[in-house]
Amino acid sequence: MGRLGTLTALYVTQYLGVGFITVGLTAILRDGGTSLDTLALVQVVGLIWPIKFLWAPILDRYGSRRRGHYRSWLLVLQTALVLTLLALLPFSHPADQLGPVVAVCAAFVFFSATQDIAADAVAVRLLTAADRGTGNGIQVAASYLGNLLGGGACVLVYDMFGWVPAIGLLAALTAVGLLVVWRFREPERIDRAVRIGAAYRALVSVFGQPGCRWWTFGVVPLVYVGAGMAYALVTPALVDAGWSLGRIGVVTGVVTSVPAIVAGLVAGIGIGRFGRAGVLVAGGVTLALSTVALLPLMNGRAPLGGTVAALSFFLVAYTIANVVLYTVNMDYSRPGSGGTDFTVLSSFGLVCSFVAASLGLAAAERFGYPAVALASLVLVAAGVMVGVTHQRRFPPSGTVSRPASVREPDLLVR
Repeated sequence: MGRLGTLTALYVTQYLGVGFITVGLTAILRDGGTSLDTLALVQVVGLIWPIKFLWAPILDRYGSRRRGHYRSWLLVLQTALVLTLLALLPFSHPADQLGPVVAVCAAFVFFSATQDIAADAVAVRLLTAADRGTGNGIQVAASYLGNLLGGGACVLVYDMFGWVPAIGLLAALTAVGLLVVWRFREPERIDRAVRIGAAYRALVSVFGQPGCRWWTFGVVPLVYVGAGMAYALVTPALVDAGWSLGRIGVVTGVVTSVPAIVAGLVAGIGIGRFGRAGVLVAGGVTLALSTVALLPLMNGRAPLGGTVAALSFFLVAYTIANVVLYTVNMDYSRPGSGGTDFTVLSSFGLVCSFVAASLGLAAAERFGYPAVALASLVLVAAGVMVGVTHQRRFPPSGTVSRPASVREPDLLVR
């Protein structure tokens, strides 16, 4: 299996369980009578992902030379993903055994987040500048495919055959990633091992690269907060428009995932052909148009066909922008500390998304859905303009140029 095939398997399998926990399990628990307040608490396990940068340097520092530095981590983590899913098998009535179920889910999310660090580090080392768009398109598309399979297909299996077959299918699909890792031969790591202190200093030194602070603290917040504010309004607006929870789950968790998967792959290929700035502009324009298309929903009108089309359009646009953001984050990820660099940069984007959801809902309470949607449009437009200017000033190259204070040798043991 080639580089892109390996990365596809790694990213899809890590998202299978996450999609099941965030979408599928939520539906199953709600069907079992679990209150919305309790379901909100269940979602807290997702907060493990934004803080994974805290242990990312450990994966960059420690690893087996014989088995492959990051491959040795992936062998353990992929096995842990399968075993934690199998640990859910005894809880055939999860609503009645919520404590242990949530504990197992929290363990899975931890292993999944850690596997993501190792997978990202492998991607940083394997992908050239020309391949990063395609690689990150696969990563974003994989998240939707995992959501589709874990949150959609496994729920259908549960509905038809019960809990054990659904969890068994989830574990079997996740085990495919373990087989891929077993066959994967990681290129030998030629740089010397870093001290753990130096590995943790990479959390800060990554921002010393030319243009990195501009990108991370300028472009990323504008785009993520703008798009995230609008997306946070979707579910409450659908509820207010009279949609059932079942319909909302199917449309937002399954139906809209299909065009998003295609958009992720197309955007990744487009970056290789039209460049980061060109695809960012396309994503920004599409986000603006799709936000306008959502205005009827924000005003309480939600006919099925038009609303599904508008939501699909919006998720396609958000996916395109997301692929660009991930690709530039990878441009700034150094081979010697790829797990840490990419993780800290992408984690900041996740934090921005959480903040955006809170800001969007709070603002909607005061000013209404349409006003917040229009404000999000302005933020995204500003983010695209700043992003295009950034790319003109700091175009990508095979290796991102670095000032002397943050060059790769500074991370090595002297």
